[in-house]
Amino acid sequence: MANNQYLSVSALTAYLKRKFDADPYLAQVYVTGEISNMGRRRGRHLYFSIKDPNGNAVISAAMFSYEKRLKFKPEEGMKINAIGRVQLYEPNGSYSIILEQMSPDGVGELFLAYEQLKKKLKQEGLFDLPKQAIPRFPKKIAVITSPTGAVIEDIARTVQRRYPSAQVVLFPAKVQGAGAAENVTAQILKIDAMAEYDTLIVGRGGGSIEDLWAFNDETLARTIANANLPIISSVGHETDTTLADFVADRRAATPTAAAEIATPLTKQQIQERIYELKIRQINILRRHLAEKKQRIQRIKQHVIFQQPDRLYTGYNQRVDNLSQAIVRTMNQRVTYAQQAVTTMLNRERQLRQQLLKPSQERLHLASAKLDLVSPLKTLSRGYAIVSDQEKIVKSIDDLHVGEDVQVRLADGYAKTTIKLTEKEEIDGNTNI
Repeated sequence: MANNQYLSVSALTAYLKRKFDADPYLAQVYVTGEISNMGRRRGRHLYFSIKDPNGNAVISAAMFSYEKRLKFKPEEGMKINAIGRVQLYEPNGSYSIILEQMSPDGVGELFLAYEQLKKKLKQEGLFDLPKQAIPRFPKKIAVITSPTGAVIEDIARTVQRRYPSAQVVLFPAKVQGAGAAENVTAQILKIDAMAEYDTLIVGRGGGSIEDLWAFNDETLARTIANANLPIISSVGHETDTTLADFVADRRAATPTAAAEIATPLTKQQIQERIYELKIRQINILRRHLAEKKQRIQRIKQHVIFQQPDRLYTGYNQRVDNLSQAIVRTMNQRVTYAQQAVTTMLNRERQLRQQLLKPSQERLHLASAKLDLVSPLKTLSRGYAIVSDQEKIVKSIDDLHVGEDVQVRLADGYAKTTIKLTEKEEIDGNTNI
């Protein structure tokens, strides 16, 4: 047999692929089964298997950009209905179904997506965050809803009837269809950043789950939960429940109920409430005054007020003790100071004596020497000093008969008149 009768694997696979691609029955296939081997996600693409419930047959499946196509999250074992095309993958010769659409079998896709997201947010604790109190007497109420629906009219009419001093401000938004969730989210962020409003009402009328789907958006739910101002959710009818209702601070069944929650009671009820609070305040003040009086009475009966001198007896004793201690300390310090001064004076005296002794000895010696040559010493031996009015007389030649002179003796002075002068020759051996 010739070799040209045999096909290569590539040629056979290419032939089969053309058959798959050309077969109109494989271009759009409706298949039902259970999800298996879930978890093979590659970026934005999803890969898994679809098998019969009895497990006799399995086909590989893939969905590209699945997050944009699906509102729910596919899970292992979930029964689905899928639409796609069958193709053969040449490199390994395997075939699979490329899905264009997929929905849960027996449960609506939106309902399943709602339940899955609700479970996720509840597990995170988003529904259990502390709820803010709605202000009792608001000045400005913001409303996010459609500008053409009856919601804003019902809210405005109810606020005007119940609490006309409050201002209602409409922030129009798309509340249904594509882009509605993003529009409502942007308005909430805008109002919250303004910090001018006391309360925010987010609402729309009733409808199907598709009509209300914008209020099941995850980003919108997180925005409502994290807002700074209190938010009242009024979406759909009383039987309708959205994720916005779970995260809002209050849920209202109707727009009218939302306006009633946002405003105080009727005028008569407000007056009754004010009177009730007035009576309660008076009773509180009376109890407070009675408690103060009892306390004052107990204070008046205190031993300090009965015997006030006991209040400062201890202080007086302490002052006396401190005074005595101060006196003792001062006396001790004075004694120490006196002793120190005496010691210093004794040391100074001794030091002065030690320093002056050599000088005193020299002074005595000098005085003795001076005394030896002192004229007074000579006069004490019987000599005298004769002087006229101007100078001491040293020679007989200086005296004249009849002249008055002064004679200086050892113990005084005398005046005399010269009656006779006689000059003598003085021998060098003469002794005085």
